[in-house]
This record gives sequence, C-alpha cells and structure tokens, in this order.
Amino acid sequence: MKTYHKNPEALSCLTPEQYRVTQKDGTERPFENAYWDNDEPGLYVDVVSGEPLFASVDKYDSGSGWPSFVKPIEADNIIENRDTSHGMVRTEVRSAHGDSHLGHVFPDGPQEAGGLRYCINSASLRFIHYDDLESEGYGEFSKLFAEKGE
Repeated sequence: MKTYHKNPEALSCLTPEQYRVTQKDGTERPFENAYWDNDEPGLYVDVVSGEPLFASVDKYDSGSGWPSFVKPIEADNIIENRDTSHGMVRTEVRSAHGDSHLGHVFPDGPQEAGGLRYCINSASLRFIHYDDLESEGYGEFSKLFAEKGE
C-alpha cells in the first residue's frame, strides 16, 4: 500500500494561491477556481501529498461555487477540526497525511447521499482524469467508476 506524506518538493512547487489555501487555511473565491464546474470523471488528490481524497462519482453541483462532494474516498485520509474563525462554528476538513487545509464539511448536502457537503477548495486539489489513473499510480481507484457505471 502506498504511503503519503507532506512532500517538501510539492510544497515548493505550489502557486501562491495554493500555498495560501493549503498552508495558511485560506479560501479561494467561489466560481473562480479550477474545479467547481469540472464534470470529467476522475480522482481529486491532495496537491501536497498526493493522497486520494475525493472521486468525481461523489461530486455534485451545490451551487456554492466550490467543488462539493458527498463523501471522501477514504475517511482515514480526512481529518475534521472545529473551526471558530470568522465568527462562525464550522467543521474544517484537512488531509490526514499532507496536513493541507481543504475546506469545510456542512450538514446541508443531498439527504439521499448521507446529508453531507464537503465544500473543498480547488487550490488544495490535483485532478487526475479517469484515463490517467493507471499511469499516475492510482489504478486501484478505477473500480470506483465501474461501480457507478462511468
């Protein structure tokens, strides 16, 4: 099984926006980010560690302007923390191995899919198209798409 960690080389390659979001707990602008309207089949991984986080089969249009998912691929790759910044009480979502700030999880997602909305910053993600899963070392996750008929 592949292990993931906070990769110093990946950190040094981050754009200023990716660094601000993942390392300084920032939030990118809604509707002005790479993946909010991406409908392609594939996997979303942590831009710092490469750990698999979300799959397109669990992505939906929440109308928020950020990529939204009903669940992570593997719960062990996500850490949830209480966030009381900005005068609100929210649940922050971080990658377990890369310690990247990803976004927040809210209880207003589709009820038929569990009721959660993982609202994630595109800047914290790298998208790997379904066609590239094998060559990028994520071939084991192709089964997720077969199960959903993609």
